[in-house]
Amino acid sequence: MGYSGHRFDVNLSILFTELPLLDRPAAAAAAGFTAVELWWPWPGSPTPPAAELDALKRALDEAGTRLVGLNFYAGQLPGPDRGALSVPGDESARFRANVEVAAGFAASVGCRALNALYGNRVPGVDASVQDALALENLASAARAADGIGATLLVETLNRPESPDYPLVTAAAAVEVADKVNAATGLANAKFLLDAYHLSMNGEDVGAAIDAYAGCIGHVQIADHPGRGAPGTGSLPLEQLLDRLAAAGYDGWIGLEYKPGDGPSAASFDWLPREARAAR
Repeated sequence: MGYSGHRFDVNLSILFTELPLLDRPAAAAAAGFTAVELWWPWPGSPTPPAAELDALKRALDEAGTRLVGLNFYAGQLPGPDRGALSVPGDESARFRANVEVAAGFAASVGCRALNALYGNRVPGVDASVQDALALENLASAARAADGIGATLLVETLNRPESPDYPLVTAAAAVEVADKVNAATGLANAKFLLDAYHLSMNGEDVGAAIDAYAGCIGHVQIADHPGRGAPGTGSLPLEQLLDRLAAAGYDGWIGLEYKPGDGPSAASFDWLPREARAAR
C-alpha cells in the first residue's frame, strides 16, 4: 500500500508552530492537507472565551480543513505537564471544567476523537488515589465524547521524555481504556497508538499493532530517534502503516513530528502531494 493508501492529518501543535495558531490551518491546506489535529490550544485556560473558540472554528472552516483530533485540557503542554485528569486539586477541577467545552467545540467542527492525557504522578500522593480520580474523570470525558458521537483516546507516552507519566506501554493504556469502558458501558474508550512513543520505550511497535489492533482509535507517527519526519530515523513507518491496514485499521494517521530547522512546509517531501488530502 505504501504511504499513499492512508488518511493523514497534520498536528498543528507541533507543525506550523512558526505561525500564529489561527494561520496554521491555511498553511496546512496550502501544503495539501485537508485534515488537522490539535493539542488543547489554550494551555493556560480550560475554558477560553467563546470568541477564541469561534475564531479557531472560523480559521478551520475558511481553510477547508477538518479537525479530526483534539486533546482535552492537559496542563502546560508543551511544557512540564502531561495531562491534568489524575492530578488532585486544581488541575483535576480544570480538566472537569474543560470536558464540556472541549466536547462542544469538537461537535461544532465535526471532530470525533478526543484525547485525554492521563497526567503525571504527583510526589506524596498515593498512586491508587490518582488512578481512582483518573477513572472518574475519564468516565466523565467518555460520556461527553459519546454525547457527540466521539471516541475517547488514551495515550501511551515514553518514559525517557515523560518519566513521571504512568502509561508507558501499550498494554497499560489499553488496560485503562478497558476500565473506562467497563465503568461507562459505552465502549468508546480506545487506545491512541503513537509509534514514536512506543519505540522510545523499546516496545515492538509491530507486535503492539498485532496485539491491540481492535482497540486502536487513532494513530500518530514520528520517526525515531529524533521525532522527525518519516525517513529521518530508523523506524520502518511505511511497513508499520501497512501492517496497521492489514490488521483492519483505516482511521487517521496524525503527523506529530518536529519539522527540523526549516519551515514546516518543507518537511513533507516524504509524502506525495496527491496523498495528503483526506479521502
